[in-house]
Amino acid sequence: MSAGLVRKLSLGSRPAQLGLQYSYEWLGLDADEFLTRHTLALSGAVVESEHHLTQAFARFQNKDFDEGVPPPPRQEVRDAHNYMAGFLHLLRFAQDRHFVKVGYQIDWDQTDGRNYEYVGHRLSAGAQYTLPVGGVRLKYDFDVHLRDYRHRSSILPTYAPDTRRRADQEYTYVARAELPLPGNFTLAAEVLVTNARSNIEVFDFDRHVFSLVLSWAY
Repeated sequence: MSAGLVRKLSLGSRPAQLGLQYSYEWLGLDADEFLTRHTLALSGAVVESEHHLTQAFARFQNKDFDEGVPPPPRQEVRDAHNYMAGFLHLLRFAQDRHFVKVGYQIDWDQTDGRNYEYVGHRLSAGAQYTLPVGGVRLKYDFDVHLRDYRHRSSILPTYAPDTRRRADQEYTYVARAELPLPGNFTLAAEVLVTNARSNIEVFDFDRHVFSLVLSWAY
């Protein structure tokens, strides 16, 4: 569930936009509640010129995990307040048929359990190229999320608990092709690859997701 407000304005001769959005999410596992999230986001964008556009944003998120029965030790409770701020800059061409973008975010996950509190830095980059035939849009996005945990883990690694502060590097790659169809339909094929590396081995993983999506805009 989500709701948002957008206001268009100008900064001198530069078009600008302010947005406020709230969303609520319920996530389950095997039909049982796993996580609920409340998210409040504030964003702003300004068009500096024909080729340059900059966005800035800030977000607050409340995360409430169903910890189960019996509950975990206090240090393992993942309920959190997450604070994030960042920006994204786009270099635009041919009325947004092509663009290049770069961005940065900093976030702080203030968890009830000390094992999961971290400060993170996310760097992102991407591009879009629209083919001259058929209007096919080719997109590629990359980001890396570097998370430094603020306290030593009380239980991991199992062979040496309470000796190591967790540090993660999560790399995400997304390649996508979009084909516009009659009637405001779009057919999209996407490949998502995630490589997560951590100094605590149990948090290492690789993920590959392949998607074929038919969407309609109204």
